[in-house]
Amino acid sequence: MTEVCVVGGGLAGITAAVRLADAGVGVTLLERRSELGGATYSFDRDGLVVDTGQHVFLRCYERYRALLDRLGSAELTQLQPRFRVPVLSPGRAPHVLARTRGLPAPAHLLPALAGYSLLGVRERLRAILAANALRTVDPDDPRNDGRTFGEWLAERGQGPRAVRRLWDLITIASLNTPAEHASLALAARVFRTGLLDRADAGDIGRPIAPLRDLHGRPAYRLLNRLGVRVATGSRAERIRPDAAGFRIAIGDAGARAARDELSADAVVLAVPHAAAARLVPDSASSGRDDWHRLGSAPIVNVHLHYDRPVIGLPFAAAVESPAQWIFDRTPASMADGQYLVVSVSAADDDIAAPAGRLAATHSAAIARLCPAARSARLLEAFVTREPHATFRQAPGTGALRPGAATRLPGLVLAGAWTDTGWPDTMEGAVRSGHRAADVVLAHLVSADRDLEGTR
Repeated sequence: MTEVCVVGGGLAGITAAVRLADAGVGVTLLERRSELGGATYSFDRDGLVVDTGQHVFLRCYERYRALLDRLGSAELTQLQPRFRVPVLSPGRAPHVLARTRGLPAPAHLLPALAGYSLLGVRERLRAILAANALRTVDPDDPRNDGRTFGEWLAERGQGPRAVRRLWDLITIASLNTPAEHASLALAARVFRTGLLDRADAGDIGRPIAPLRDLHGRPAYRLLNRLGVRVATGSRAERIRPDAAGFRIAIGDAGARAARDELSADAVVLAVPHAAAARLVPDSASSGRDDWHRLGSAPIVNVHLHYDRPVIGLPFAAAVESPAQWIFDRTPASMADGQYLVVSVSAADDDIAAPAGRLAATHSAAIARLCPAARSARLLEAFVTREPHATFRQAPGTGALRPGAATRLPGLVLAGAWTDTGWPDTMEGAVRSGHRAADVVLAHLVSADRDLEGTR
């Protein structure tokens, strides 16, 4: 049986392995961590089940949602019947941004923008005009990847307050960078695909169970049923081509010396760009040495466990506050009282800040946003950090993102950082896994034809 080695057990690697196994290909999957799931994993802490990050998805994440169906874990999520986001601001009643049922795109958002009380009347009108103009921005045009979304917004009359209170609600959460630093092409992909081109595309889905139960554990069970050999705690140390395909040196996670070697007809390298640059042979990619220019952007999560409920919303956005997005993780974590997670994207200023300072800042922010928190007792506060949560989705990154195929036939790249046409999201990761599997399958068919021709 043809053997393919998939390096990396995140969403991209899981997707590629399932797709290849479905095609009858023998697959070995290597994952350096003890569980599958990549960046979407959970751990136990003093009776709480803690997710590393707060991941949401949209109705338009069609490939990701199909993967959940295949894993049998879609029932562990909730998808809104319509886009609806409560927006909190200190000293104000919550405002709700919601699409209007029955109206086609982009009119479905017109009432929401026209009635957005956190902006003045003139700002709302300008926002409506800018949203309409954004529908004409081509996310696949390289010229749009050469400038910032902030520049484009300023040209259309969007002042600092409108950017802060409206546009960055979405931009920072989806691109992990504010509009002033974000690629216009990637911002256009987010707003057009998620909000402007289809009325229901932006309906928000969220996990109602720990991420390990949503991704890693069901993936392990499915891959085992499909006959995939899953080796956790195994780190790929080197990949080198040979006459028969590829040799992959394998070491234990954390160890420097290789302990084993695997032969494969093809390799799917589904790891972050820094790891890929280390593993890809010189001859495979002329752009490998430039991948470091994609950089990375951090996310910080502040976990606050109260003795009683302080907010009656499953999630909310916040403006004019250190908090950006607030998630109620009580049911998923099996906590008593209420367990909130404040997710802070584009967290360059906070990634190295002391945990105590972050906890104090964000518990105070919750008290200003949610009056009930002022009388509640904070049982526990801690911080989790993702220093390399995404690549830095700035202008010019489009040219740095490689396609799936490399110059070495059979060595294929996957991951949300590759050229998926999407930002660094779970949907992008899953799409990259499908594309990588397609390239591998085409290579194997070609190799079989060449072999037949020599007989």
